[in-house]
Amino acid sequence: MNLPKPRPFSLSYQVSMSQPESHLFEITLYVRGWEQPTLELRMSVWTPGSYLVREYSRHLQDFAARGEAALSWRKVQKNHWQIDTQGTSEIVVHYRIFANELTVRTNHLDETHGYFNGAALFLYVPGFEKQSIQVEIVLPRSDWHIVTPLPAVPGHLNTFEAKDFDTLVDSPFEIGHHQIYPFEAMGKPHELAIWGQGNVDPDRIIHDTQKIIQVEAELFGGLPYDRYLFLLHLTSSGFGGLEHKDSCSLIYSRMGFRAKDKYDRFMQLVAHEFFHLWNVKRIRPKGLEVFDYERENYTPSLWFSEGTTSFYDLILPYRAGIYDAKTYLKSLSQEITRYLMTPGRLVQPLSESSFDAWIKLYRPDANSANSQISYYLKGEMVTLLLDLGIRIKHGNERSFDDVMRQMWKQFGKDEIGFTPEQLKATIELVAGFDLTDFFNRYIEGGTEELPFDEYLAGFGLRLQSNGENDDRPPHLGVTIKTEHGREMIKSVEFSSPAQRAGMVAGDELLAIDGWRIGADQINGRLKDYQPGDTIEVAVFHQDELRVRSVTLAAPQPNHYQVLAIEQPSTIQQRNFQGWLGVPLIAI
Repeated sequence: MNLPKPRPFSLSYQVSMSQPESHLFEITLYVRGWEQPTLELRMSVWTPGSYLVREYSRHLQDFAARGEAALSWRKVQKNHWQIDTQGTSEIVVHYRIFANELTVRTNHLDETHGYFNGAALFLYVPGFEKQSIQVEIVLPRSDWHIVTPLPAVPGHLNTFEAKDFDTLVDSPFEIGHHQIYPFEAMGKPHELAIWGQGNVDPDRIIHDTQKIIQVEAELFGGLPYDRYLFLLHLTSSGFGGLEHKDSCSLIYSRMGFRAKDKYDRFMQLVAHEFFHLWNVKRIRPKGLEVFDYERENYTPSLWFSEGTTSFYDLILPYRAGIYDAKTYLKSLSQEITRYLMTPGRLVQPLSESSFDAWIKLYRPDANSANSQISYYLKGEMVTLLLDLGIRIKHGNERSFDDVMRQMWKQFGKDEIGFTPEQLKATIELVAGFDLTDFFNRYIEGGTEELPFDEYLAGFGLRLQSNGENDDRPPHLGVTIKTEHGREMIKSVEFSSPAQRAGMVAGDELLAIDGWRIGADQINGRLKDYQPGDTIEVAVFHQDELRVRSVTLAAPQPNHYQVLAIEQPSTIQQRNFQGWLGVPLIAI
């Protein structure tokens, strides 16, 4: 007897958007060759690169399943569905996703475009994550077009293929009225796709992006892809990026490209996300080696994955000639200022900040500045010190660049996850000295102040704060923002005069010494007083009028600047030139 051969198993999706104004993507999943009595479907709860459980299934509606007829199904968890297949081998699942959140990690659909990320749109079949998947896009209008890093399926209109679910999650889609600008860099094809209007100059961006690509490729010894897509969304005031292996999504203020400092910030964003195609997408911590899309994926090493990348997003545009050494040191000074103005740097260890990303960094509250430090920011500062320390030890013959190259060779090329111990050992291998004390004090458990001057001195530099004799007011210790005509206290600095007097975030500021005060006036008013003076601050606390007696403290530094020391030695000047390639006097 010749029995019929079972049909090969396959997965494919069709994505429609028949009414873009409704913000609803219409998804059809085709499962062919299924042989089990139950089909399990799940939805991711987070997107790699954005470390927060976002519960994407909350946007799913109108779930239905059929074979030859309607199939019964049940939802057993927040992101988990079970379908009784009734012996059918071909199952069709329909659902819709509400998409009205324009970020680099979510979905957005309106009358001008559709943008989506795989984790936030597609259900997956547990156990079949390595299965290849085809995606067909049904355009709502003939003048819409598609851009994605996924390759097209020959002979199938608007159809693309991902080799597995990880690749599908890693491949955003932009569908609509975007502009596409192809260009070449390092002998490989690239595209810049721009959605939205603004004062953007595509030619200038492409020219400078080619420089970024070249300096980063030279650092790592080549480009690990065949084709790359830069996807840029222009909005009223957005900022952010999300890295992928063969693309990145960027969001930026539509009018943020003419002013030099804003343009430089955009190129730093480009440098950051592009650097991630090595660091994070391929050089990954062990906790992210295999993605678990249903729960948090913990690692204490995000300080390296994100913070080290932040270190490079400042220095690489300088190396690419996009701005000069003065601009680089100015940007570095601003980052150091942000760090030193965060009280939580002395509370939360860096490795803990990395581990707790899932519950803290993306969920700031009124006490965050007092209790937390960003692994982006402190990781950047720690990498700076390590880079300077390695350079001093080896006369600029070695640097953190060598750490990145070694991490790429040992872990990135084959995508082998690294442990915290292996990361430390690799840095020590390049540095040529033991870093146990450094890691204990500044990364793994300690919260000591970072010794900036100690490391800057070898390069003829010092860190200077604005002194007590400038025109700063006595210290109160609150952050105030005008909201709907009310002056709201958004945060209160730990152990500040305001906190000791009982002021809390959420209070409405009314007056100082009987006179109405606004957020834009408070610094000017405080200049009428001296440190040690006691003032009466009137607030509404949960709608109850309260008057707090506050004794003002001495002015606090609010700006730090990296400057050249007076009369630097020959060695210091040589170290500086070996680091940044220009004479110290030139800054």
